Amino acid sequence: MVKPIGAVCNLRCAYCFYLSKLGLYPPGEHFKMTDDVLAEFVRQYIESQPGPAVTFAWQGGEPTMMGLGFFRRVVELQKRHLPKGWECSNALQTNGLLLDREWCEFLRDNRFLVGISIDGPQELHDHYRLDSRGEGTHGRVMAALALLQEHRVDCNALCVVNNVNAGAPLDVYRFLREAGLDWVQFIPLVEPLADGVSERTVSPHGFGSFLCAIFEEWIAHDVGRMHVQTFEECLFVWSGLRPDLCVHAETCGLGLVMEHNGDIYSCDHFVDREHFLGNVLRTSLAELACDHRQSQFGLDKRDGLPSCCRACDVRFICNGGCPKDRIALSPEGEPNLNYLCAGYRMFFRHAGPFAERMSQMLKQRMSKTAIMHQVALHERSRWENVGRNELCPCGSGRKFKHCCIVSRSS
Repeated sequence: MVKPIGAVCNLRCAYCFYLSKLGLYPPGEHFKMTDDVLAEFVRQYIESQPGPAVTFAWQGGEPTMMGLGFFRRVVELQKRHLPKGWECSNALQTNGLLLDREWCEFLRDNRFLVGISIDGPQELHDHYRLDSRGEGTHGRVMAALALLQEHRVDCNALCVVNNVNAGAPLDVYRFLREAGLDWVQFIPLVEPLADGVSERTVSPHGFGSFLCAIFEEWIAHDVGRMHVQTFEECLFVWSGLRPDLCVHAETCGLGLVMEHNGDIYSCDHFVDREHFLGNVLRTSLAELACDHRQSQFGLDKRDGLPSCCRACDVRFICNGGCPKDRIALSPEGEPNLNYLCAGYRMFFRHAGPFAERMSQMLKQRMSKTAIMHQVALHERSRWENVGRNELCPCGSGRKFKHCCIVSRSS
């Protein structure tokens, strides 16, 4: 993951964790990647890949603040260094505010995958995603999305789940679906404080309920049409594959980050002095990726699990979640329990039976339409005749009237 302009951004989202990374560099730092750094990175990155497909990921801050000329240079360098018969792709995560027709034509012509950051309908999105004047950005983000769609740019959504939009899961999901987005990544917000977490942080139960409610909608209407990263991860694992998403992989350490000046860090969420590995202008990218400190960083995710996680029935798919969120104590008083543990456990147990059935149907090569029909039939029968005071069928352990009754009647 490359940060060509570091943490510099044209927004001031209340929950942004990366803006503080500006403090890693001295006052007066020029937060723009030079051509020397870019050229060396592109060359080394391609040389370090097994091929024949190479994917570059550009994030920020706001990477479009580098200007379109920078990304034209990116494509030029990639073509220069790409071996014959290999293919190169690019993913760009953006708030969309600087996109115009020229940008969209370039992104389409060079087959960039564009991730748009959007947290749902206007009243939910604008609660935290503000510009430097403190004004909401929803209208401008939606205008950018419309422009991308008009130019047939491949795009998806990244939605941060916080204490506000977590309370309206179906509003968020249906809004994204109706906006024409068919691939969605839900990122839970966890902001540690000295005495707990921030008020913006989504609660474990809130996150679990959020995923469960959307999962119910998805299996009833959208299997094969909408792609939700967490849900498809369930299908991968229940089909016998290893987790593809680093958050739920047994070990991590493959998602290194490069800052604007070539500095390499262990992970997007661990850009700090403790996890600084070196600089691509002084040490090869291949050496840094294989550094023993990075290997240990990846193994610590597995080896640092508390005993309750090791004995958990959904460990095979959860694997303790992201290390950045392991800020809680286990019931036995051990450290490194994921703050969202209860939410993950709720969702994976809820989704498990369906993921198992769908994986079997996929192995039988049933069509997506047939799978949707079968799942919908089972779904309807599961919820029929559930009393308000009975335990909710979603598996939360709460009464139906205090859990999914609202989402089922929506």
